Amino acid sequence: MVATFVSKACHIATIPLNEQRTVTANWYTTICLPKVSTDLRKINPERRIILYQDNASSHTAQKTRQYLTEENVELLNHLPYSPDLSPNDFFTFPKITNRLRGRRFQSPEEAVDAFKNAVLDLPANEWNKCFENWFERMQMCINLRRKYFEKQ
Repeated sequence: MVATFVSKACHIATIPLNEQRTVTANWYTTICLPKVSTDLRKINPERRIILYQDNASSHTAQKTRQYLTEENVELLNHLPYSPDLSPNDFFTFPKITNRLRGRRFQSPEEAVDAFKNAVLDLPANEWNKCFENWFERMQMCINLRRKYFEKQ
């Protein structure tokens, strides 16, 4: 299992979940998020960081919220019950799955490296399309919820 982070312009980081079976708030805040925030600040130290993540328990844990506050990382909330709003779910993973289909790997590390290389090979215009699609999905979801609550 890997956690992967992308921006509108490129892949930011892929962090493997080594020898663990569950993503915990401890792993997320001590291994995963520090790497991501460091990598993002290397790219553009002056820019603010806005993180979009789903509602997994490791993402919503008090420890995670505290870490993000301390690191001045803003959080863009994920709408409940909206799994199709994660760019990794509707864009990154399907694209990479197609590129890696049929390949066999000798170790988990080899599979993670192949994943990273496939992600890095995606051109910038593909990431732009991904985020344009994401904004459209977000707007459509917001509009649908608005219509639903207007009927209530």
